[in-house]
Amino acid sequence: MNNRQLGNSALQVSEICLGTMTFGEQNSEREAHAQLDRAFAAGVNFIDTAEMYPVPPRAATYGRTEEIVGNWLAGQSRQQVIVASKAAGPSRGLNWIRGGELAFDLASLRAGVEASLRRLRTDYVDLYQLHWPARNQPMFGQWQYDPAKEHESTPILETLQALATLVREGKIRYFGLSNEHPWGVMEFVRLAREHDLPRPVSLQNAYSLLNRVYE
Repeated sequence: MNNRQLGNSALQVSEICLGTMTFGEQNSEREAHAQLDRAFAAGVNFIDTAEMYPVPPRAATYGRTEEIVGNWLAGQSRQQVIVASKAAGPSRGLNWIRGGELAFDLASLRAGVEASLRRLRTDYVDLYQLHWPARNQPMFGQWQYDPAKEHESTPILETLQALATLVREGKIRYFGLSNEHPWGVMEFVRLAREHDLPRPVSLQNAYSLLNRVYE
């Protein structure tokens, strides 16, 4: 399988990335490790997970997916695997994650990534993604903005500064966005450029030829 450069990063990732949101819910650890082994043997070096996984998210299974991936990762050469994880945002009310303190500020993101690192049994995450916008934003098939859902959120510039700190600390190598809208992507890029901060290197949004609800 061919590898490709991910955005403007130095990461060389396989053309296929293995998602893991079923690990710990629909899939047992044994089944998950078998899938990881098969994917890795076929040339897949890119694994995507998230602190809120498995799906559907529940307090009882919170973090289980990262633990399963971490147990597998411990038996691999770390430099040969590109590990992506994601920080949950405040918009979905998952109050069992980080005690419900899901702002995208430095304290919350540092707590999130350090917990992910413990579960993943690694010193760094190659790609750390913001799982969805912190601000009020139509998501997951919604298309109309609802002002009644407006809430306080961490400014994008502050989030960029926090992510830059985590890069300097060596906890993450790069960051990306997930379930983000065009305005948000461009605002992250604009502010990163204007303030000489790391830019997002990826955008992970839903796309399926079979399921078009996100459009």
